[in-house]
Amino acid sequence: MAARAGCPELVSPNSADIESYFYHVCQSLTRPTTLVSSTRVMELLYWRDPRKTAVLSGSVLLLLVSLSRFSVLSVMAHVALAVLSVTISVRAYRSLLQALQKTDGGHPFKSYLEFEVTLTPEQMSSYIEKLQLYLNSSLVELRRLFLVQDLLDSIKFAVLMWLLTHLGAVFNGLTLLILAVVAMFTLPVVYEKYQTQIDRCLGMVKTNVQLILAKIKSKVPGAKTKDE
Repeated sequence: MAARAGCPELVSPNSADIESYFYHVCQSLTRPTTLVSSTRVMELLYWRDPRKTAVLSGSVLLLLVSLSRFSVLSVMAHVALAVLSVTISVRAYRSLLQALQKTDGGHPFKSYLEFEVTLTPEQMSSYIEKLQLYLNSSLVELRRLFLVQDLLDSIKFAVLMWLLTHLGAVFNGLTLLILAVVAMFTLPVVYEKYQTQIDRCLGMVKTNVQLILAKIKSKVPGAKTKDE
């Protein structure tokens, strides 16, 4: 099998397709630039590559369901044992195969061991700056809401918190997270298929909500726009 560009050649022809697939999956999931690439994220959410999306969504859902039934420590230990059982089995099988064939194919995970998984100081600095901007904007917005800079916005925030209290009484955090993951991998596809109908309905809802809010704002004393 021909070696991939920039990577050592994998030696077992019987497992070439599987290794090639997982090689590219791991490569796409371990690059820091890929994690922040909106194009790659959209490709995953819109199922452009069904196998990659299925692996990612299935793994995340399995992890969340496991966390909802078992402790974090137990789930982490079982995941580690599952991964180790696979890698140790593959390493032992490849070593046995090389011994029987009297060949020296090298380490079966050599290409994976050569992945660059560390973050450079520049990348760390960039992530910290983005986190700082997000935290600062969040703190400013929370201060604005809690100190009632805009009365209507603070009322809407209070209504949202009230709804969340009822939602929290029905669903726990992990259940909501599972539902969010399911929605994340289903709603974009549904929207792409029925975009015209959904946009029409959302436009009508948005117009009605804006009219209602405008009427409320005109009658609430002390309510003002953010620009005022």
